Amino acid sequence: MTRAESAAATRRALVRAATELLDEGGPGAVTLREVGARAGVSRGAPYGHFENKEHLLTQLAINAWSELADEVGKLRADAGAPAQVRLEQAILTFIGVARRRPHRYALMFSTPADTPAAAEAAGRLEKEFFTLVADVVGESDAQRYFALLMSSAHGIAGLELSGHLSKETWGVGVDQLVRMLVDAIRPGVREADPSD
Repeated sequence: MTRAESAAATRRALVRAATELLDEGGPGAVTLREVGARAGVSRGAPYGHFENKEHLLTQLAINAWSELADEVGKLRADAGAPAQVRLEQAILTFIGVARRRPHRYALMFSTPADTPAAAEAAGRLEKEFFTLVADVVGESDAQRYFALLMSSAHGIAGLELSGHLSKETWGVGVDQLVRMLVDAIRPGVREADPSD
């Protein structure tokens, strides 16, 4: 194994260890010392790959955005499913990150949007979603409906995480809310734009 291959393997092990710690205990559980110990590398190894904890956490957020973009990209590429179904599945995938990995989801939205690499990774996800929305409503309406759907999905995820979105209380579950949102933007179903 070359030195570069060894360094890349160490970095992957550090990121994997940090991701596990984040998922288990949130950002407070991620320390460079603990990451190194979990990865089974020397004490100084994490410092050779990451400037500090914030740098490492930013990398974890970038990875989370990228993984989600990959998942949504696969859904978008599924030409066998109707556009509306693909969009619903993409929104549920987004909400699913919050359900399965709440600390990772929170980190994605706490990393400053002006961090170039994080902005690029988030932008990739936005492009995938935008294309799905455009497939349902058309290019001319896609931007505003994209904003509506993404902010609604984020709100649904937050309400569910906090325990304030109970099917027993509200009489509606997450899947049904997402279906209602997508149904509401379909051409012929949605209300006319008041600016028209």
